[in-house]
Parts: sequence; structure tokens; C-alpha cells
Amino acid sequence: MAKLFLIPNVLSDGNWQNVLPVSVFNAINETQYFIAENVRTVRRFLKHINHEIDIDALNFFELNKFTPPEDLPGLLKPVEMGFNTGIISDAGCPGIADPGADIVKIAHRKNIQVVPLVGPSSVLLALMASGLNGQNFAFNGYLPIKPYERTKVISILERKAKSENQTQIFIETPYRNKQLIADLLKSCQPSTMLCIAANITGKNEFIITKSVGEWKDTVPDLNKQPVIFLLGL
Repeated sequence: MAKLFLIPNVLSDGNWQNVLPVSVFNAINETQYFIAENVRTVRRFLKHINHEIDIDALNFFELNKFTPPEDLPGLLKPVEMGFNTGIISDAGCPGIADPGADIVKIAHRKNIQVVPLVGPSSVLLALMASGLNGQNFAFNGYLPIKPYERTKVISILERKAKSENQTQIFIETPYRNKQLIADLLKSCQPSTMLCIAANITGKNEFIITKSVGEWKDTVPDLNKQPVIFLLGL
């Protein structure tokens, strides 16, 4: 019976064997159909995992925010025909902060076996290294783009972090990191704990947790770098 593999991608450049188990290598070699957030990125990733793979013999379907909902069921046709299919996002684990979850939902309705493979999740790795509450947490995705709306949401998340002792996790488009950090330091109380985790698993990995008051004197320059933000007690 064909399977739908959820294949994790690396978070940064380097030796893939440091962050991915051999099961990922095996699943890739057993799969000819791939659903990709970005086909070019996934083709490069597959070649990185297996230098001898015949890329031109593989089949790729693109799944991103521009994919019409009515096209989603058709992406699972290869599985229904008996061919293993893999979902790969641009970085990290499929279905976590990416559109892969929509395909997985349809797969369950079609009684297709879904197989999640072990791999790096920037959200979970940041939480692990933050020292903040890992028993009760929420991932909020991206915050609003407009400054007024963004600062309003930051205040809401800060109150929730304190009233429920629930770590609040969120991300930002890399080129807006500077603005978000500025809003966090301006909007949050000095005693609120803020973890900034950047380039996780990379050579220049940066994961530090300090109070907002302490951050104000040591604001890092993380422009255009992948960052996870966490607020807590």
C-alpha cells in the first residue's frame, strides 16, 4: 500500500546527517512523487541528501499559498494509484507552519496512510532551548504586518503568557525582524522574558533568553535571518 511521507527538510546549510535520520534517506529513495512548497528548493535538497539521485526521473507538484483549494485532492492521485508520495516544505517539518497540513487532512479522509518522519522543527528546538514553559505553549505563526495591529497583538500575547503561564511562540519574515524586535522591546514590560532563537542548527546559531529590560542594551542584528521569538515568564 502506498504511503504519504512527511519528509522534514534541513533548517540550515551543513551536513544533513547531523539533523536527519537515515529513515529520511530511505523514504526519499522509495519515492518518485513529491509535493513541494518550492520545487527548486526541494530538488536541491534531494540532491544534497543523495548525490546519485536521478532528479529528472522524479515528479514534482507545487503546494503553496497560491495553490487553489480545488487542486489539492489531485495532488494525492499518485498515492491512490499506488505510488509513494512525499511532502517537503522549504525548511523543517511539513504541516508545521506550512500548507502541507491541508494535504494531510485530505489524505486522512481518503484513508491514505500518513507517515511522519523525524526531523528538525525550529519551533520545538527553540522552545527546548529557551528555558520557558514547555508544558503549556502556543504557536501563533506570523504577527500582523501593520505596526499598530502588531503591537496590539504583542500586548495580548504578553498578558496571556503571564496569566496562563503559557509560552507564546511566533515568527516573522526575516526582513522584518528588526521592526518586530523594536516593537517587542517597546511594548512589553521589562520583567517579561523574551527568547530570540536564530539560525537554529546552523554554524552561527543564536539562542538567548533574557528579560525585555536586559535586551534593551544588547539588541542583536538579525536582519534577513530566520528567527523564532518566544515570550514567557
